[in-house]
Amino acid sequence: MAEHQPKLGEFGYAGDDHVVPFEVGPLDVRGRTVQLGPMLDAILSRHDYPEPVARLLAEACVLTVLLGTSLKFEGKFILQTRTDGPVDMLVADFSTPSALRAYARFDADRLEALTAAGESSQQTLLGSGVLALTIDQGAHTQRYQGIVQLDGETLEEAARTYFRQSEQIPTDLRLSVAKLLTPGIGGAREQWRAGGILAQFLPQSPERMRVPDLPGGDGDPRDEIHDPVDNSWQELLALLGTIEPTELIDPTIGAERLLYRLFHEHGVRVFGGVPVADQCSCSKEKIRGILEGFSADEIRDSTEDGGIHVACEFCSKQYDFDPAEFTAAQ
Repeated sequence: MAEHQPKLGEFGYAGDDHVVPFEVGPLDVRGRTVQLGPMLDAILSRHDYPEPVARLLAEACVLTVLLGTSLKFEGKFILQTRTDGPVDMLVADFSTPSALRAYARFDADRLEALTAAGESSQQTLLGSGVLALTIDQGAHTQRYQGIVQLDGETLEEAARTYFRQSEQIPTDLRLSVAKLLTPGIGGAREQWRAGGILAQFLPQSPERMRVPDLPGGDGDPRDEIHDPVDNSWQELLALLGTIEPTELIDPTIGAERLLYRLFHEHGVRVFGGVPVADQCSCSKEKIRGILEGFSADEIRDSTEDGGIHVACEFCSKQYDFDPAEFTAAQ
């Protein structure tokens, strides 16, 4: 029997590179889902990362946009790992309302050796270290940062640990990454895609509020808050468990159709998609401002072939400067 598809009417589909917020009233669940396509492919292709590194950074991008698009103020959400594995750093930051940038740092020799040995799991590539999730509201405000240990965990597992340890809201998520063949002029080409869904239990009625939220209870209240016995939350976990990784990235399914598949029995309210874009915040003026703070010795050490050449780690754009414009100001 063919699957009955929802009629979306004038709402339409958000499509790739849009985070789609949703709400399932009967389950007291809210969340966001996303499929990243051309934007993600541009970020990864620009650096030509080895495939295992690209997969890691793609997951970091999905997680970053799912969390960053929830900010209700002007600012940044920054995800960063620091570990002892061959991929020792991942950085992805989202600047409101829509700008994402990301890069990875890795040891090519260690990575090649592990890949040749067939040991290229996320846990092996990351090794031990920390995952830091930072909210930055800009100048004159204090950053909020949550840190969780990375020790044999995937990014998805570490994110769950973060919500269990740092948040007071039961949260679950799924992430998926793949390289697909897509048709185009001159033949098919490989293109990176990634997707994810994040759902949180946010009961509004007093009788469903978690009693451990109140101060003065015994034990650590977060344990009960994260995994409530409420049947609605347990049903949500069961539904998320039915998601196939391909459903999160398949462009023929899309965010809205996936949400319908999951929650049509309860009714799901889908909101307009929030766009995300491959957009770096670097500029020649910003880099000039940094160089103006260098000493004469630092300017001299930074000079090569008669100039100062600075490449942005995120977008790979190169900026060139004449050392004379800084030495003259010393």
